[in-house]
Amino acid sequence: MRRHHAFLALALAALAGCSAAPPAAPPAPPAPPAAPAGQPDAAPAAAAPPSSDAAAPAPSQVTSVEVPAALRAVVDAADRADADKALDAGRKPAETLAFFGIQPGMKVAELEAGGGYTAELLARAVGPGGVVYGQNNRFVLERFAEKPWSERLKKPVMKQVVRVDRELEDPLPPEARDLDAVFFVLFYHDTVWLGTDRAAMNRAIFRALKPGGVYAIIDHTGRDGTGVADVKTLHRIEEKVVREEIERAGFRLAAEASFLRSPTDTRDWNASPMVAGEKRGTSDRFVLKFVKPGG
Repeated sequence: MRRHHAFLALALAALAGCSAAPPAAPPAPPAPPAAPAGQPDAAPAAAAPPSSDAAAPAPSQVTSVEVPAALRAVVDAADRADADKALDAGRKPAETLAFFGIQPGMKVAELEAGGGYTAELLARAVGPGGVVYGQNNRFVLERFAEKPWSERLKKPVMKQVVRVDRELEDPLPPEARDLDAVFFVLFYHDTVWLGTDRAAMNRAIFRALKPGGVYAIIDHTGRDGTGVADVKTLHRIEEKVVREEIERAGFRLAAEASFLRSPTDTRDWNASPMVAGEKRGTSDRFVLKFVKPGG
């Protein structure tokens, strides 16, 4: 009984101590750095690899593009096809080439070049000292591109264009390395309903570019919150989906431009060139300049 009373006394003393102010806690260790925006939470500081983008600046917001005379001359060339020139008002090719920094002598590529509207502009811009890899997959060639693409490649101005027939998961040949830029124009959304392994595709593009090389993306804007729901029915994709997927491959968004924005676009109609009719070239489009870090 005496032992029981002693134990009870100790317990009451401990409870009394809990109501008193606790002793000062030792200083807390510094918190680990926050994960970069758009990426998963970082691992504990001791185990997390250093992030090359931790201090990366916010992407530039480009509202006006200065077009060099040489690039204006590319677009104004008298020997361009009338059918191509008819698309210029809605595509703004001079601003596109200038924004993405295309210059003579560059090595560039276009994915899903289709009939070659953009590939020809790139060929004229990089000139005889440059090279353009024009890729199409089997689906695009069989569906609509084989004849116009083959015919265009016969033009003298296309001499420095290398035809590439490959699937998108590994779109460029082994010799296409240290590229200055890779263009993907109005087609990223199609990769979704085509079932492309986009993670593999973006990694392959990352490998093909030189450090500092540009991944140029233009596509039809989907409505907020739609994600990839409209990629086949309206040929649109929500911009944030594209950003997240490409940044996941290691790219950094360096700049975005507004020259193809259309604030009056309700974004609820089919932007496919086969369907859009008179609305073709009036959709709201995002223009994103991603870069491979290290340049």
